[in-house]
Amino acid sequence: MKTKTKPMPSLTSDVDAERFVATADLSSYDLSGFKPTKFEFEPKAAALNMRIPQNLLDALKVKAKARGIPYSRYVRLLLESDVAR
Repeated sequence: MKTKTKPMPSLTSDVDAERFVATADLSSYDLSGFKPTKFEFEPKAAALNMRIPQNLLDALKVKAKARGIPYSRYVRLLLESDVAR
């Protein structure tokens, strides 16, 4: 028998989220809408400046927007992914 899960409440601040996670039984909530995220702990000590065609920048911005992240972070993810291979 499948148990019914509760919808996640709307948490409007870090304090609300911390209180909720500290007291709630998360196994009774529907977490299917959550997406994995990656936290960046390494400081960014170097900068990269490059000139690219406008249509390439526009395409990068569209892809980044579809992922819900800034385009500069998307470019960094692409670079990290390629270097890791």
